[in-house]
Order: sequence, then C-alpha cells, then structure tokens
Amino acid sequence: MLAVATPALASGVDAAWILRQLAQPAPSQTGFVELRGSALLKEPLRVEGQYRRPDNSTLVREVRSPYAETTTIAGGQVSIERSGKPPRVFSLQRVPELADLQASFGAMLAGDLAALERNYRLQPSGSAQHWQLALTPKAEALARRVRAVTLHGNGKELRCIETQPAKGDLQRTLLGSAANAATDVRQAEALAALCQSGGAR
Repeated sequence: MLAVATPALASGVDAAWILRQLAQPAPSQTGFVELRGSALLKEPLRVEGQYRRPDNSTLVREVRSPYAETTTIAGGQVSIERSGKPPRVFSLQRVPELADLQASFGAMLAGDLAALERNYRLQPSGSAQHWQLALTPKAEALARRVRAVTLHGNGKELRCIETQPAKGDLQRTLLGSAANAATDVRQAEALAALCQSGGAR
C-alpha cells in the first residue's frame, strides 16, 4: 500500500513531524551504547545498558557494562543503585541536568512539541529516511552546561543522541538498532558513522 505524500515528506521534515514519529506511550524501553570522551583516556569510555520508561513520569537508566548501575528518576528524586552498596537518593534540584534529561525524554516520547520549544530552539533537517533535530538551550543556566543536543533518526526510530557540553568532548549515545549494530564496534569513528548514517533505508 502506497503512503500518501505529505508536505513534511515531500520537502524535508519539520520538528512536529519528527516528534510524531518518536511518540510512544509508556511502558517502553530501548538499549543504548554511550561513548564518553576524556583527555585522560586513550579512547572513549564505552558504556552499555538500557533506558526504560515504566510509566510517563519515570525514567530508568540501567548500565550493564563496564559496570552495573541503575539510575531512576521519578517524583522529583533521583535514586542511584550499585551492587553491594546502599542506594543514593537525592532531589533533582541538586542535579538539574538530570531533570532536563527526564523532561526532554518525556517531551520527545510524548510528541510534545510545545514542551520542547519552551526550553530549546529546534532546527530540523534531512529527510524522512534520515533526519536530524538540533536542540539549542534557551535558558542561560542550561546553556552554561550544554551547548547543543542533536537527535539523529531514521523514520520512526531515534538512532542516536549527540550532546555537546559547554566544556569537554562530544558525548554520543546510540539507541535501538544503532546500539545493536555497535555490539562489536570499538573505534570512535565507526561509532560516529553508525550514529549519523541513518541506518538501512
């Protein structure tokens, strides 16, 4: 069955179209591979795990390698659990970047364009098969920590998030099929290509 062409598909994509593709109700989950650059490391630290949204107001980040750690953001609090240690629980007010993460993820997965536009300037580009959405923080407090966040996707799938901190190296998180494809990939350049390629057409 042929899909009917829409203005978004015919002449590129807009932010509303991208968010409609990303919208998914809770519960949901996706695997991730994250690269953390550092001048102290010969190569980026590779972190693997899973993001989960058991409900619309909870975000769980479970790291499985190279260490085990579960971070749960819910009810204005953060809980961090590591094997053999008591959980650490503290207010989101102490870590505003995690509050931003929860709010941004929630807005993306709810398809809430207005919520994202309150906090970011949005710049979409690309096509339905390979799109990007650049988010630039509006608030000075957030801009002091994060210069920009760029989402890379393929159709309905968010494949990668690139975060450029105000200071330090680019942080790259591969999701879904991009994370699966990165199982045996170690080189930063190859992982960057997986992030930005858009995957199979």
